Amino acid sequence: MEQPLIRMLVKENFQQLSPGQKKVAAYLVENLDEAAFTTAFQIGKKAEVSETTVIRLSYALGFEGFSQMQATIQKQLLLQTKTDTSNRNHNLMCNGENDSFTKIIENEVHILRHLLNDTNVQDIWKAVDVLIQADQILIAGNRISHAAAYWFAYTLSSLRENVSLCSPTGDFFEKLCNLTEKSVVVVFSFPRYANEVLKIAECTKEQGICLLSVTDRLLSPVGRISDIALTTEENAEAGTNSIASVISLLNLIIAGINEKDQKRIQIHQQKLEKLYSSYGVFIE
Repeated sequence: MEQPLIRMLVKENFQQLSPGQKKVAAYLVENLDEAAFTTAFQIGKKAEVSETTVIRLSYALGFEGFSQMQATIQKQLLLQTKTDTSNRNHNLMCNGENDSFTKIIENEVHILRHLLNDTNVQDIWKAVDVLIQADQILIAGNRISHAAAYWFAYTLSSLRENVSLCSPTGDFFEKLCNLTEKSVVVVFSFPRYANEVLKIAECTKEQGICLLSVTDRLLSPVGRISDIALTTEENAEAGTNSIASVISLLNLIIAGINEKDQKRIQIHQQKLEKLYSSYGVFIE
């Protein structure tokens, strides 16, 4: 049976880990390339814990020891990077320009390719299913994350009913009152993480409502507590998160919903078109 990805093992077991083990787990997820070829002692030093804590983490994640955990990391890392390295090298060879814009575009392409790794695709289909089945969907994102939240809420509301967006000025609790155990809350959270969004995520979990997050990493403040966490990489060239990759990720979700829920979407859009025509919403 294929070994689950390290990042998913960490997420599934994170809450049960000791404080020291959590530090090691976070280091592993964010530094797989280093962890794959360094000793338990060196990993412990980087994570500021003892070598014993690193070894205990391997047991907590279901491995027989550190060596088996590291071998699994090596295998998964090599499989993940093989295609990416080939594609990036090809792009560099074909492009003689080395200016700042070229580097940013190349990095965007690299980020977008990562959206199609096996784990992301599985999580995207999970997100599609819960969004289709939800009786209501509430979307939240403050500060830098609000633009993506607004785009997703607007686009999703053109496909189905009962989609609402939290105002950045704060109306979450009033809207939360209307949700049920069949509802879904979608939160957007990117650095610098807004404390308001974390509170929304925590409240959602306390109420037993499904939490779907769109964030930059699995162990971000909202990512670690989400039922489903969809992630995009940080744009290393620009030092910021790529809005292009976020919108592309959301486009994949929308495409999945379109594919699986065509009949309901068609009925909903017919109603919308009648309203648009009656009130001259768009310039023909």
